[in-house]
Amino acid sequence: MHTALSVSDLPQAFIAAMRDKKIDIAASLDMLNRINADSYDGNLSIEVQGVPPVDGKTIIPLGPVTQFSYDAGLAASRLQALGVDLPASVKFSGDTVSFPADALEEIGIQLFSVSAWGVLNGGLATSYADTKKNLSLGQELFDSIKDNFRLLEPLCRNKPKGITPAYINPDGSAGESFLLLKMRASLLQAKKYIQKYGKPLRPILPFFEMTSEGTRNDLATEYARYSRHPFVASLIRETGTDSCSPKSACQTLLAALTHSADGKPRGIFAQAFGKNDSPLALPGGHGQSFRVLADIYRGLLAEGYRYAYLGNVDNIGYTVNAAELAIMAISGAEAGFDFAFRTAVDVKGGILVVDRNGRKTVADIGQAISFSDVEKLERSGQKILFNCATGIFDLQALVPKLEAIAENLPIRISDQDKDAGRYSQAEQSTWEVIGLLENSIGFAVDKSERFLAAKLLVETILASTGNSLPPAFAPVAKNLSDGLSRLLGGPCGLSLKEGRWTVAD
Repeated sequence: MHTALSVSDLPQAFIAAMRDKKIDIAASLDMLNRINADSYDGNLSIEVQGVPPVDGKTIIPLGPVTQFSYDAGLAASRLQALGVDLPASVKFSGDTVSFPADALEEIGIQLFSVSAWGVLNGGLATSYADTKKNLSLGQELFDSIKDNFRLLEPLCRNKPKGITPAYINPDGSAGESFLLLKMRASLLQAKKYIQKYGKPLRPILPFFEMTSEGTRNDLATEYARYSRHPFVASLIRETGTDSCSPKSACQTLLAALTHSADGKPRGIFAQAFGKNDSPLALPGGHGQSFRVLADIYRGLLAEGYRYAYLGNVDNIGYTVNAAELAIMAISGAEAGFDFAFRTAVDVKGGILVVDRNGRKTVADIGQAISFSDVEKLERSGQKILFNCATGIFDLQALVPKLEAIAENLPIRISDQDKDAGRYSQAEQSTWEVIGLLENSIGFAVDKSERFLAAKLLVETILASTGNSLPPAFAPVAKNLSDGLSRLLGGPCGLSLKEGRWTVAD
């Protein structure tokens, strides 16, 4: 049996380096010792039975012609408990009531007053702007976008991903950040509520976040600048919701582990960027949010908020959606999650699957399911639903389960080969929570409307530019580009003037 590693076993210079990089040494050693004791196997794949269908009940198609039908009695009583009446445009057929798109919008806007939104803000733009990772989609594609890569890469290096440019303006300049776009979109929704129903006593759609030791200071500095930015400053005054002062909780950083090729027992990776006694600090996965954000969720519920959106910061398409909130309220689901059909650029992230026990869950590619198995599912004719990293939680259902979720969420170990070296990363994935829930629903969304994600910098560039691209990527880029324009001009309320996206007059 392997002897557990303790702080006293580490060289003093290495301990000093870990502290300097704000690594939680105790948590890192605890994780390492559990792995070496085989108390869990982070490389254990999910045994996939198949992919769930878009059936309109558990997986609901969402789009401009969205219509949702449900038991009339249950729908009416659930909405009444939230202080919401059935809209006049609903249609009854026996015991069923159908909600057309305008009715869902009307209900959802009313629910803005009892909803919050949050982002997972703990990650630096390391993998995102890593040259090796961006080459994973092929040398030909990388060569076609390399000039724009050189423009954005220095703006991303060693920075929180949320404050890096989310797009490139048509004039070739870098656009505004992922976070600033989300703030503006949510404030416009808050303004929509006020125009219809007036100002409530508490903020509409308050913002919360999970940061890390590696991001929180830079984020706070940037929020101070954002509070004066024309994208949000006037909206903060109008709505009384200060998105630049979020409820915030900090995720500790963990040490990278040795690569699987180095054998067992694993150790702590100590040669970052080729230097001896050089650890690498990494977030322990967004799944830690259920522990880190627990007090924020409890506080929101105590303040009268019922629903909490949570999403990855790097998805421009993640905005608060009225129809989704309405369906959550009508169905009584404890959570809802966005999924879009997978495209050629969706190589990092999770897919929705049914495991061998018949339960839905999200399997992260490379950690819980191999990419070759994903391709095998597609060759068999199954349409892969890719996780959009966007969810809504009913806080009344979530809060009592927070401790159990934090304890039971799987830990996954993945080998990495990046500029920093060859190492392994241990993480908990937020979206595997689906496998721990009894009553969740999925929304099948249009990728170009709700999933403009940027796991790699090359994806941001594809969505922003009209470069001559390899044939395999040109249709995807066109779809992403059209979606980006619709999002910036729609939910974000921007106008294109002289080659730049700016605030409309």
